[in-house]
Amino acid sequence: MRVETLPRQDAGMRAVARPYRPSDRRDLYDVCVRTADAGGDARGAYADDELVGDLFAGPYAMLEPGLAFVVEVEERVVGYVVGTASTPRFAERYRAEWIPALGDRRPAPPDPLPGDPTPDEVMLHLHHHPERLLVPGLEPYPAHLHVDLLPHVQGRGLGRVLVDTWGRAAAEAGAPALHVGMLTANAPARAFYDALGFHVVDVEDPGPLTYLGRATVPAAR
Repeated sequence: MRVETLPRQDAGMRAVARPYRPSDRRDLYDVCVRTADAGGDARGAYADDELVGDLFAGPYAMLEPGLAFVVEVEERVVGYVVGTASTPRFAERYRAEWIPALGDRRPAPPDPLPGDPTPDEVMLHLHHHPERLLVPGLEPYPAHLHVDLLPHVQGRGLGRVLVDTWGRAAAEAGAPALHVGMLTANAPARAFYDALGFHVVDVEDPGPLTYLGRATVPAAR
């Protein structure tokens, strides 16, 4: 089990990165929704505040628990990193296991979506189309992750430790490289990934996203 006391801490702040536990689920979802609006708080944006967690946090914690880590400050979970070492395998398992697990709680929206879909319909469309994760051009970067920290603990080196911890675990699982898809408009996220050695990966139709990649365990910085 990886448990790491983080090196950069403010006076009186004790931060620890450790593997995810099922008892962390509520905190995992809370961090997810509080950072889901391009890094800002998305509570109230959907009919159910757990909707974004059901897409971007919960399936990874359930399907890939060995690649889920949280960071605690004074025994409160304030951030996490989740992901998969194989995006194609994850997309298959999402369809075969996660969609049935949520069942009627996350019904399929109209297909195709109406011209002016609601925010919930957009999210549910993503939920019912996990093959969207298979973006041509990302094959050399088979792993992908999601990392989120509450605003009050950002800028303290915690995100770097989470990503590096996750990268080592993904490398042990056989992934040579990883990618992230971030909203192009999220400038702070882009600066964060640039500082961690990510580079732009060109794909044919990125839509509102920018795709970034790097080795799971990059050369020493």
